[in-house]
Amino acid sequence: MTARAALHAECLVPGLASGRLACLSAPLSLWGGFDLDSGRVCDVNHPDRGTQIAGRIIAMPGGRGSSSSSSVLLESARLGSNPLAIILTERDPILVVGALVANDLYGVSIPIVCVSPGNLPELAGLSSVRIAAATGNACIEPF
Repeated sequence: MTARAALHAECLVPGLASGRLACLSAPLSLWGGFDLDSGRVCDVNHPDRGTQIAGRIIAMPGGRGSSSSSSVLLESARLGSNPLAIILTERDPILVVGALVANDLYGVSIPIVCVSPGNLPELAGLSSVRIAAATGNACIEPF
């Protein structure tokens, strides 16, 4: 991705977001893997343990594991420690449910988009991105 190129993605949850990017090298389960108080990855076995994801746009290969991840995403929205948006390479209906309910209950928008796995290395070189996601498609732009 060049400095001016936009990356096209599939929209899973619509919304707008812009902010610093946190690229995770492995899938993350929010249930037991995300500390709501610190906003960081807390899974002791995750390669990106300690990475701040609250208030950032997360890019990762996918979610991992527990269906309770939707509850953790919802609780993070209630507490204000949620990620701004999530970029995945694999669809994750569990995270989608959490984001949709966060918007319905708390009015907190957490767009979720899906890109091809080859796009993660391109994203890893960026510090900040802007996401515009609407039904069906999305655009990710560096800034």
